[in-house]
Amino acid sequence: MGRVEGKICIVTGAANGIGKATAQRLASEGGKIVATDIDKECQKTVDEIVDSGGEAIFLPHDVTKEKDWDMVIEQCSSRFGGLDVLINNAGVLLMKPLQETSLEEWNEIFRVNVTSIFLGTKFAFEPMCTRNGGSIVNLSSIYGLVGAPMAAAYEASKGAIRLFTKGAATEYAAHGIRVNSLHPGVIDTPMAEHLLEDTEIKNAVLGPTLLGRAGTADEIANAALYLASDESSFVVGTEMVVDGGYTCN
Repeated sequence: MGRVEGKICIVTGAANGIGKATAQRLASEGGKIVATDIDKECQKTVDEIVDSGGEAIFLPHDVTKEKDWDMVIEQCSSRFGGLDVLINNAGVLLMKPLQETSLEEWNEIFRVNVTSIFLGTKFAFEPMCTRNGGSIVNLSSIYGLVGAPMAAAYEASKGAIRLFTKGAATEYAAHGIRVNSLHPGVIDTPMAEHLLEDTEIKNAVLGPTLLGRAGTADEIANAALYLASDESSFVVGTEMVVDGGYTCN
């Protein structure tokens, strides 16, 4: 208990899946949570945290809009006094052959998956500096490290997150702000449920995974907690892979 005691944490995309599990995990370790999402179901995440004795608020948030980031940072700072941890989790998945992917779909996946992380990382800088440092965790994917069919646009967006993270880390480290990327494998969440419902597709996407199963949102939340905490004080500009051995071979 208390691994992020008193730390002020923003978690985007916290209505379900990895975002919800991460918000709840950070809260269970003493974090003060600002849970954001365009989905108002995120209020349930906050209610569950509060019912368990934690401290949390929900803010509606389109992560692709500067004005929304400005509002979230202002509300976070006025309510809690600054910012210590940002979990840039919100994102979308597109599984589609390259030749069938439209320019509109390409632009949208970069807008949601990459522009949002640029904005979050940019807006987190000043409030983290007022707290003498912090930790930013950018959610990428195994598909930001390796290729696979039917996912070229998604892979490009997740690869961009990986290198953006390294660039931001080189600028922010001098200010005591650590920036790292987190790379989940196939995780059993609402985003991936269509891949895991069909046995043939499930076996195909899990094929390279040494443990032979999908991961859980809680397993990724545990990794996010480590990167958010002072336990990872010497971890900066790197990628943490939590994939059951998917990228081992």
